[in-house]
Amino acid sequence: MTDPVKVDIWSDVACPWCYIGKRRFEAGAAAAGVPVEVEYHSFELSPDTPVDFEGSAAEFLSGHKGIPVEQARAMTDQVSAIAAEVGLAYHYEDIRHTRTLLAHELLHLAKARGKQLEAAEALFKAYFVDGGHIGHVDDLVALAGSIGIDEAEARAALIDHRYAGDVQADHAQAVAYGIRGVPFFVVDGRYGVSGAQSPETFAGALTQVAAEQAAAR
Repeated sequence: MTDPVKVDIWSDVACPWCYIGKRRFEAGAAAAGVPVEVEYHSFELSPDTPVDFEGSAAEFLSGHKGIPVEQARAMTDQVSAIAAEVGLAYHYEDIRHTRTLLAHELLHLAKARGKQLEAAEALFKAYFVDGGHIGHVDDLVALAGSIGIDEAEARAALIDHRYAGDVQADHAQAVAYGIRGVPFFVVDGRYGVSGAQSPETFAGALTQVAAEQAAAR
């Protein structure tokens, strides 16, 4: 039996390339036929974002990057087209910008309950596809319940910020690795893959590590 290849992924739930990268990584893993063990790690791209940002996605991007709204809208159109290539229907007109700290805390609770992969997918989908709000406790509690996490536990953990320290630890590890942008994939604790690379790139990295592991036995 081949041991799974450990892959640590730093991402932000509000990062469009992280969701695209997730799909490309999944395709690469399937093509490689290599079993993987995935763990998500927190990386807040815009921790200064208000919980309830008033404005459109293009307006947020315009202010964040200091570019005209028209240019920002062209960028969101482009990324939506790329997302569609991997089967994702982004709805930028419905996105509700918010700080993602609570969403990251929920990811850590989900990890503790063996539901992290389900939580990551649900959070990405809520944000980019369904127009959901991922910055409010009530919305996150409902999302937690939809993937089988006890809602009372989720509410208590989010209100108490029980996993805030874990989020900070992920950020510290990212700094130690020299990670400055996401998505960032660390394969077997040794190889870094930066960005939403092609499925072929991910497949090659996984195949290489699996072969190295087999040779070391």
